[in-house]
Amino acid sequence: MPILVFLLFTACNSQKAATTTYQTSKQEITTMMMQQAKDWSNGDLVAFMQGYIKSDSLKFVGSSGITYGWQQTLDNYKKGYPTKEHTGTLTFKLRDFDQLANNVFLVIGEFHLKRQVGDADGMFSIILKRIKGEWKIIADHSS
Repeated sequence: MPILVFLLFTACNSQKAATTTYQTSKQEITTMMMQQAKDWSNGDLVAFMQGYIKSDSLKFVGSSGITYGWQQTLDNYKKGYPTKEHTGTLTFKLRDFDQLANNVFLVIGEFHLKRQVGDADGMFSIILKRIKGEWKIIADHSS
């Protein structure tokens, strides 16, 4: 009987730890993305890009196809959003969080861009990985 109690206790604690880790990760990702929205809304695209892995392995899929790499993604943002009138005010609505692995999440959400040159709205799915204690977007599909 003591072994059964130990196993039940261990299973309950493991489930609680997994739930806590999930909730903590979800909150950390949400906080990072809200900072991204703030940086974008301040017209600071370089600060916005801090949420992405700074690597050639970054993948960004948008209406014009796939872009590889952090610098190319930043360059594309700068070209497409050259002024504060173009960046406007960004908000996210995070719809779904799926933990794919211990340090990997899929997040699906909406973006809303209110700006002088015309508003833009769409959906995104991003894959984030915890790297050196920080959540970084490693793949982004926005439409």
